[in-house]
Amino acid sequence: MSGINDYIDSEVKGNDVVLFMKGTPGFPQCGFSGQVVQILDYIGADYKGVDVLTSADLRQGIKEYSNWPTIPQLYVKGEFVGGCDIIREMFQAGELQTFLVEKGVSVKGAA
Repeated sequence: MSGINDYIDSEVKGNDVVLFMKGTPGFPQCGFSGQVVQILDYIGADYKGVDVLTSADLRQGIKEYSNWPTIPQLYVKGEFVGGCDIIREMFQAGELQTFLVEKGVSVKGAA
């Protein structure tokens, strides 16, 4: 299992914004993953999607890595931000865009 942990760690630390999700950004395989993709696309954040359905080890490994029981999971600059509900609430409150900009991630309409 340590191999999967190393892979997750390298994805989290090697990408400014990474979304562990069911499916891909172009073809989400669950509604929650789809909602987060829509939000990230809407605000124009550049991110990498990692499909956890490709591996049972990856699907279990990401839950253990974050100590968070559900997927999708969003990481920004190596920091776990949250799942669908948290991302949706942050977006609706206008906090997600601010958070991303503060972390140095460019979004639409932000300087």
